[in-house]
Amino acid sequence: MGPIRTFPARAPMLRALLLLHPWRPLGVRGCTSHGTSGGREIQVRALAGPDQGITEILMNRPRARNALGNVFVSELQEALARLREDQQVRVLLFRSSVKGVFCAGADLKEREQMSAAEVGAFVQRLRGLMSEIAAFPAPTIAAMDGFALGGGLELALACDLRVAASTAVMGLIETTRGLLPGAGGTQRLPRCLGVALAKELIFTGRRLTGVEAHALGLVNHAVDQNEEGNAAYHQARALAQEILPQAPIAVRLGKVAIDRGMEVDIASGMAIEGMCYAQNIPTQDRLEGMAAFREKRPPKFIGK
Repeated sequence: MGPIRTFPARAPMLRALLLLHPWRPLGVRGCTSHGTSGGREIQVRALAGPDQGITEILMNRPRARNALGNVFVSELQEALARLREDQQVRVLLFRSSVKGVFCAGADLKEREQMSAAEVGAFVQRLRGLMSEIAAFPAPTIAAMDGFALGGGLELALACDLRVAASTAVMGLIETTRGLLPGAGGTQRLPRCLGVALAKELIFTGRRLTGVEAHALGLVNHAVDQNEEGNAAYHQARALAQEILPQAPIAVRLGKVAIDRGMEVDIASGMAIEGMCYAQNIPTQDRLEGMAAFREKRPPKFIGK
């Protein structure tokens, strides 16, 4: 199924918004795994068996607590560029291979060596990276099993869903370092929590536990940490497993409708929803869903 080619003449702006990331069938390609490449700061693993369709991005920079350095950012951008074209990716899960840390934020030691111009350019790269995560076509989940500070929390905010261990610690702490959130935090946190609460957290640089973050609505789930230190990952994986059986085109289009609709007034948002719905009508999965309902059996969606 190709993208819809005809749109109401009265909505060129909405057409442009929707076509930024239209659904199209992609050539099926296996996801290259770097799980055995211990030297890479970003490792990609496609799960198999009943978890087929879940792809994990493992952040693997233990000496710098997964700080957002040049190599880390480049490798993550490369992984996202490859994965966004892979039709087999139904859910993308971000996790850490470093115990006690999700992402410690900016690499301040590396940044200290940059000129003012270099800092500005690098922050722009970070902003672009977070936009790429937010625009990823499949649902994204952040599994926060440890510290997620500054840019680390901004990375999690760029994901669709967030799961945190009760002992996780998170916050936009940039003002305590003479900085301000520069990778989308000042825009995404207010959309998540509301303007006044977002201002309070950013102005104070306050840190929250996973339990506190859940109470505020910053994370979808907070779970008691286990001895292995990966409770949030297991809960995030269980959440991904709930998404897997659903029609992948409908899920992706639902993401487009929500994300694009939130950027405009409600009337324009309704028009975007209508265009997404129109793209889903000719899919085989929609017909399969109706047939399965009629025949009282589980549907078998194929992503076409």
